[in-house]
Amino acid sequence: MKILVTGGAGFIASHVVDAYVEFGHEVVIVDNLSTGNLKNLNPKAKFIEADITDKDKIQAIIKSERPEVINHHAAHIQVGYSVKNPQFDAENNIIGLLNIMEAAKEIPIKKVIMAATGGAMYGNKKTPFTEEMKAEPLSPYGISKRAGELYLNYYHELYHIPFISLRYSNVYGPRQNAHGESGVIAIFSEMMAQGQTPIINGDGTHTRDYVYVEDVAQANVLALNSDFVGELNIGTKTEISTNEVFRKVAQAMGLVMEEKHGVERPGEQVTSSLDYSKATAILGWRPQVNFDEGVRRVVEWYRSK
Repeated sequence: MKILVTGGAGFIASHVVDAYVEFGHEVVIVDNLSTGNLKNLNPKAKFIEADITDKDKIQAIIKSERPEVINHHAAHIQVGYSVKNPQFDAENNIIGLLNIMEAAKEIPIKKVIMAATGGAMYGNKKTPFTEEMKAEPLSPYGISKRAGELYLNYYHELYHIPFISLRYSNVYGPRQNAHGESGVIAIFSEMMAQGQTPIINGDGTHTRDYVYVEDVAQANVLALNSDFVGELNIGTKTEISTNEVFRKVAQAMGLVMEEKHGVERPGEQVTSSLDYSKATAILGWRPQVNFDEGVRRVVEWYRSK
């Protein structure tokens, strides 16, 4: 199967590419390298440097390559920055998707798999979140991802393009960028490895659901052969506070370190965790890597850099 992966030089999508290649698929990567890294590229995949907001270029690539499946991971993912600059977020996450879909409808494409958000989709509701809950995102980032799902439904209804939107919880693992606002495990790991003490935003009691990147890649593999159309949560149903993340990373590093706290970021939810039972029923997916083991692997990766 020929699969075009947008954002394939990035953290999550590079693992998805690796999984697709391992299963024998032909993969074309499109990435503008704004946050992606050439080191993440799978040598067996074809790489094209392009930006999804460049309408003419991305549409020419899709029409030339004619993939059977588009796996769409290229996106702006920083919640805090989306609050400061919602126009930039919408340009990347909404207009970029429309540029892709307007070309995809002419191929025609067999399926679109999109990386969405579970953690920023449901608002401050009782956890764990289920797909049946009303989507009430509290940030422009979450809003743009929900808009993407609605547009995918539009293209499905009008042009019969099946789609699966995988609503991720907080994904972590090797290759994650430690120099943005996202990826607290990566940020803590890199700073501690360098002998620095990370600053915890707020009081550190906010909780998140952390899912290991290889488990996420497996969900993208399983989605290829599913006839399901719609949204699926990909998480662990487990909530872990930022303070606990700090302690777990320090423990894996073999460090004794006092917590330091800073100001809370705007647009942050208090808690989130995802019920993944629908993904289990439809895809046969469930998380395999527990948090302690995942943190150990991340710390080992940072130590080996």
